Amino acid sequence: MRFAFGSALWLYAASVKQKKRKTMSDTGVTVKKSEDFSEWYTEVVLKSGMAEYAPIKGCMIFREQSYAIWERIQEVFNRKIKETGHRNVYFPMFIPESFLKKEAEHFEGFVPEVAWVTQGGSTPLEEKLAIRPTSETIIYATFAKWIRSWRDLPIKINQWCNIVRWETKATKPFLRTREFLWQEGHTAHVTSEEAEKEVMDILGEYKDVMENYLAIPVLVGVKTENEKFAGALYTTTLEAMMPDGKALQMGTSHNLGQNFAKVFDINFIGEDEKEHRVWQTSWGISTRLIGALIMVHGDDRGLVVPPKVAPVQAVIVPITYKDADSIAILAKVKEIMEKLKAHCIATVLDDRPEYTPGWKFNEWELKGVPVRIEIGPRDLKQEQVTLARRDTYKKTTAKMTDAAQAVEKLLEEIQNNLYAKAKTALDEKTTTVQNYDAFKEILKSKGGFIKAAWCGRSECEEKIKEETGATIRLRPFEKEEPTANCVYCGEKAVEMVYFARSY
Repeated sequence: MRFAFGSALWLYAASVKQKKRKTMSDTGVTVKKSEDFSEWYTEVVLKSGMAEYAPIKGCMIFREQSYAIWERIQEVFNRKIKETGHRNVYFPMFIPESFLKKEAEHFEGFVPEVAWVTQGGSTPLEEKLAIRPTSETIIYATFAKWIRSWRDLPIKINQWCNIVRWETKATKPFLRTREFLWQEGHTAHVTSEEAEKEVMDILGEYKDVMENYLAIPVLVGVKTENEKFAGALYTTTLEAMMPDGKALQMGTSHNLGQNFAKVFDINFIGEDEKEHRVWQTSWGISTRLIGALIMVHGDDRGLVVPPKVAPVQAVIVPITYKDADSIAILAKVKEIMEKLKAHCIATVLDDRPEYTPGWKFNEWELKGVPVRIEIGPRDLKQEQVTLARRDTYKKTTAKMTDAAQAVEKLLEEIQNNLYAKAKTALDEKTTTVQNYDAFKEILKSKGGFIKAAWCGRSECEEKIKEETGATIRLRPFEKEEPTANCVYCGEKAVEMVYFARSY
C-alpha cells in the first residue's frame, strides 16, 4: 500500500502542476532565463514540444522534436564508429543479480540505483533480475563465450538502448530521469596500447559531436579515483558548463583494463600460443546531451537548435492577404522549396490559413528553427525573400534565385555563432583561484568551473565536496605547474584541476 499511496500522491502533485501550467500563456515562454533558470528550462521543454511528463514518477516522454534530435545524434555517431569497424548489437535489458555481483566494486557502485524484477506473472523468480543500469556484466559474460583466440580480437560493439537507474535525487527532464536513452560501446583488445587508443579515439569523436554538431564547448580530462566509473582502471570525461554555473558530464570513455576480464574469464590464446587476458573499454553518451543543448543555446523565446542537428533547418511562412497574391506567392514558395531540398536543407512550409503570420513566427521561434523564410507581396514584387535568423533575430533579404545558397550560408554562420557564444560563456565561467576562501566565494557568487591546485589526496577532495558540494570534474590531460599550494590543505600541490557543482 505504501507504493500505491506514494504513486497517488505524485500523480496528484503532477495534476496540480499541469493545471497551473494551463494558466500560463499557451504560446511563448513566460519566465526569463536569467531570473528563474530552473522554471525557464521546464517551460521551454514542455512548451516547445520536446517532452511531456509521464505517469511514472521520475520518467518522461520524448516527443517528436527531441527524438528527432536524438536520431540526428545517432546518425552522426553511428557513421563515425562504423567507419572504424564498430558494429551495433542489442543485448537483453534484464541482468541476473549474480552477474552484477561478480565484480564487487561495480556492483557496489550501482546497487543504490538498481531497479529489480522479482516476479514473472504470478511466479516468484529464482534469481532477481536487474533492469539494465549498464551492460558491462551481461556483455562480458558473452565475450567469454565469443573469444578463444587472438584472431577473434578486437571485438568492437555498440548498442543504442534504454537504461534504468532509480534516481533518488530530484529528477529533471533529459538531465536526470529514472529511464533514459543512450549508446554504450564495449570493446576487447589484445594489448593495453590498443585499449588506450580506443579510449582516446572515442573521446575525440565525442568531442567532435559536442562541439561541431551541438555547438557546445567541452573540457576533456581524466576523473579522479573517487569519481571514476565503478570497476574501471581510469575514466576520461567531457564536461560542459551550463548557464546557471553547474557543470554537466556530457560523456565518458573508460579504460577497464583487465578487471572485468579477470572476473568473467575473458581469455584468449595469443600468437605466442600462450593464454592471455583481454584489455577492455566501455564508453557512452546519453539523451542528457539534449538537455545541455536546451540550456546552453535556449533564450527567452524558447529553443535555439544548432543547424547541424535541427530536425527542421528552415521554415517558409508565406504572408498572404489577397487571393491573387496567395496563388502567386504559393507558386513561388513551391519553387523555392524544391531548390532548398536540392541543397539538402530540411525545410517545412507553414501555409496553415487558420493562424496569422505573427502567431507562426512565435511558434517556430519557440521550437528553435534556425532560419525563417518570409515571402509576402512586397517580396514577390521585388523577387526576393526575407530571411530571419533564430540566434540573433536579424533579418536580411536575398534574391529568390539565390535563396538556397543564402540559407545554406546562413545556417553555417548560425552554427559557428552558437559555438562562439557558448565558448565565450565557458571562458567567463572559468575562474582560477589561489586559496580556499576565494574558492568558496567564487562558488557562491558566480559558480562555474574553478581551476585550483590540488595535492592529489582524496581526503581533501572529499572534504571540499562535503563542505561546498563541488567535486573535481576533471584532471586535464595537459598538465600545468600548480600556481599555489593545495587549495584545501595548503600543502604542496601536484596538479591543477577543475572543480564545479554539477547536475
